[in-house]
Amino acid sequence: MGGGERLPGQYLGPWGAFGSQPQKGVTSYALSANRQRPLAGTLTAAVFNTYRRCRGQFLYVVPPLVVGYLTMGWAIERNEFLNSKAGQIQEDGPDVTSGPVRG
Repeated sequence: MGGGERLPGQYLGPWGAFGSQPQKGVTSYALSANRQRPLAGTLTAAVFNTYRRCRGQFLYVVPPLVVGYLTMGWAIERNEFLNSKAGQIQEDGPDVTSGPVRG
């Protein structure tokens, strides 16, 4: 294994170089933290990505909402009609006009 016997707590060297000879021909580069732009183009990309994703989901979301809205409007109108005097006469017959049944 090279370098002699390893003992607990013994320093092995930096990560990737466990006490052996350093590799040749390996180049590493680093960029200072204040030179990086981690959020470059994020706002522009977010706007266009959001538009693209919404456009792709439009036909899955809008038609059911329109159908639900129109159905709810019809149901509210029908409910108001059936709970009116004219609606009760039409559904049950003219004998309903005598008043509510008390029991």
